[in-house]
Amino acid sequence: QVQLVESGGGVVQAGGSLRLSCAASSRTDDTFAMGWFRQAPGDPGEEREFVASISWRGSITFYASPVKGRFNISRDNASNTVYLQMDSLKPVDTAIYYCAGSRKTQTTEITDFDSWGRGTQVTVSL
Repeated sequence: QVQLVESGGGVVQAGGSLRLSCAASSRTDDTFAMGWFRQAPGDPGEEREFVASISWRGSITFYASPVKGRFNISRDNASNTVYLQMDSLKPVDTAIYYCAGSRKTQTTEITDFDSWGRGTQVTVSL
């Protein structure tokens, strides 16, 4: 497992943009796909919601329907960093956003991700 640290969260007005970053402590040969998940405020027992994922080479991306067309996931393997550009933000996007790493080459299943960051808070106000 690699250590993942998210940054870039904050408070933004509806319609605004934020760019999240996820820095990995190192690249291991068994960490391939990277993803972003989120957990909305409320019941901490609720499962984290899939947001987006990207394959090792960055050629394949997946997005959850609510964010498709507004969010963009990318990665820079040279610096071991994954990004999530979030545009046209809505109040329903308010959540803690988590970066995750998987040993699969591409996946959207939360159970395939075994490295997790501590999360970064995103708050979208009206």
